[in-house]
Amino acid sequence: MKKFWIIFSVSLAMVFWGITFVIFKYANESFDPIAIIFTRLLISIPFLFSFALLTGRMMKFRKGDYKWFLVMALFEPFIYFFGESFGLSMVSSTVAAIIVSTIPLFVPVAAYFMLKEKLSVTNIIGLIISFAGVILVVMGSEGRLAGNIKGIMLMFLAVFGAVGYTIIAKRLLDHYNGIFITAWQSTLGFIYITPIFLLYEFPKIDFGAVLPSSIWALVYLGVFGSGICFILFAVGIRELGASKANVFANLVPVVAAITSFLVLKEQMPALKIFGIIVVLGGLLLSQITNMRKRMNSIKWRKWISMPRV
Repeated sequence: MKKFWIIFSVSLAMVFWGITFVIFKYANESFDPIAIIFTRLLISIPFLFSFALLTGRMMKFRKGDYKWFLVMALFEPFIYFFGESFGLSMVSSTVAAIIVSTIPLFVPVAAYFMLKEKLSVTNIIGLIISFAGVILVVMGSEGRLAGNIKGIMLMFLAVFGAVGYTIIAKRLLDHYNGIFITAWQSTLGFIYITPIFLLYEFPKIDFGAVLPSSIWALVYLGVFGSGICFILFAVGIRELGASKANVFANLVPVVAAITSFLVLKEQMPALKIFGIIVVLGGLLLSQITNMRKRMNSIKWRKWISMPRV
């Protein structure tokens, strides 16, 4: 029974995270991307630090690690949320979720060049298969892009930010737990984004024209997308292990696609459905094949990997 509730909690976190791609659209009706980033971080930071304090996971910084935290936060959440939020304002929720779901495939490639880690054949095959699926998703039935090219490039900028963050975070995992890292990266990212928000976005907000649905969307993104869902997933990581729990992350683009179809009435032609299946196939091939190696790694046992949404 305990295992059932653990699996249920992890699955529920993925459902809530998948829905965030749709909820963003409602927030974007009244607020620009920078304002959305600022607000969701402002709401989520207290949740993360409270959870860290209650679970005894607060730690002290080691001398010399400050610079790594500063650079890590620059990649994510700053660059990641910048690319994701502006990209989501230009492409469909389904396209955005599918592109973001390829992050686990690009991390081993970056680790091969920057950390000299081995790159397996299954990593390469999984990357090729999933990238082919992404192409199918972003291409329309007539062979045209099913979205703004700038938006697609911005989503890949988000992928770049997440990969850079992961590479830097790996060097900190021997000394810090994942919750502590996430709480501080969110805080530093909030510090980065605040001057931009106050100088360029805050003066443009017409509070009289703000829709109630947009306010609730911001609350959802902060409380669930960057707060409660992370806590639920953290429990799953602790009980199931990082590799097994991360397999559930493949539910995120599926939930995003279904929710977009039902709520936003996004078109779901056969080609897009086939592309989603191909992407997920490549992800599963890469993740499941390398599960044993990750579970045997001390770093991966410590790591809490949060889907970036």
